[in-house]
Amino acid sequence: MKTILNVIWLVLSGFWLFLAYLLAGVLLCITIIGIPFGLAAFRIGVYALWPFGYTVVDRHDAGAPSCVGNVLWLVLAGWWLALGHIFTGIALCLTIIGIPLGIANFKLLPVSLLPFGKEIVRTDQPFTSQ
Repeated sequence: MKTILNVIWLVLSGFWLFLAYLLAGVLLCITIIGIPFGLAAFRIGVYALWPFGYTVVDRHDAGAPSCVGNVLWLVLAGWWLALGHIFTGIALCLTIIGIPLGIANFKLLPVSLLPFGKEIVRTDQPFTSQ
């Protein structure tokens, strides 16, 4: 079932969301200071490309740098990427088949707004690697 949902997701919204994260990552990587933010955008972009079968868990060892990074991310890219998830989720929820995909878009909102201090793991191993 995950594979079917991932393929439908890829066609309807995953590819476009991936391109948005890819663009944000490239723009953020232009400066040396923005490289960690760009890498976070690439990481979330891959998750947005194929989200079913993965989940986001909090890293309990993340400290103050993650908090500062999240504030900067929110200002630089998070707000715009989250708006993309909101609009895409609402559009997908207008159809019966799109409702699970719209819900998946809404589940991507927290990690698109505040990605630092979180880790993307497989659903059959919902623990951080640390």
